[in-house]
Amino acid sequence: MGALERLWVEEMMSWCAAQFGSRTLRTPAILPTADFFPDPYSGTEPQVRALVDSVGRYMGVGRDRVVVEVNSGGDPLPEGMAFLEGTAHGEAGHYRVEHGRAVVSLDMGRLRSQVTLVAAIAHELAHERLLGERRIDRDRHDGEQLTDLATVYLGLGIFNANAALQFSQNQRGWRSQRLGYLSQPMFGYALACWAVMRGDAKPAWVRHLDTNPRVYMKQSLRYLRANPDALPDWRATL
Repeated sequence: MGALERLWVEEMMSWCAAQFGSRTLRTPAILPTADFFPDPYSGTEPQVRALVDSVGRYMGVGRDRVVVEVNSGGDPLPEGMAFLEGTAHGEAGHYRVEHGRAVVSLDMGRLRSQVTLVAAIAHELAHERLLGERRIDRDRHDGEQLTDLATVYLGLGIFNANAALQFSQNQRGWRSQRLGYLSQPMFGYALACWAVMRGDAKPAWVRHLDTNPRVYMKQSLRYLRANPDALPDWRATL
């Protein structure tokens, strides 16, 4: 990760603090455990809608603010702010506004695990926090990257960091799948910044990260300890 990417993460995490306040800095990180998602998951539509409700509750998006469309994977999603999947950038989920109401569509043909589904939901609901609450313009050049980053600040970063690069196996061998707009090194640095902002020098939740984002986060924590002035004084923004 280059110096410009690191600076962008630092500045945008401070921006998120100014926009959303310090509430999520005082609440537990949302983890892929039964404490936060207690129901067994098999991908049924009622379970998907229940997950949207749960993620919305954690992110401060009331259920009455969003219409949810669950696509079985046979039809292309309508045009909107897309959560990208794979090298061909197929749409795994997207956000749009119709008749003054936010609509979140999820393509279950591309979201085959609970982790990737929660990550997609978090990304689309972050659009609602940013666009729906008019915190950013729709044509902002780094809007999608900022939407991914907002999932970190709002507590769902473990899911989105793990979903940023997924591996699966089929009869032809292994394949990789990338979800979202930030790289795993950027997610690792953002999570390290979030931990520092929370005053969490040795966060226990790091064990829930996959190997790569966990390594990137630990490297980033070492960097921030060695460079305590790297992260802007975000407290001044509150």
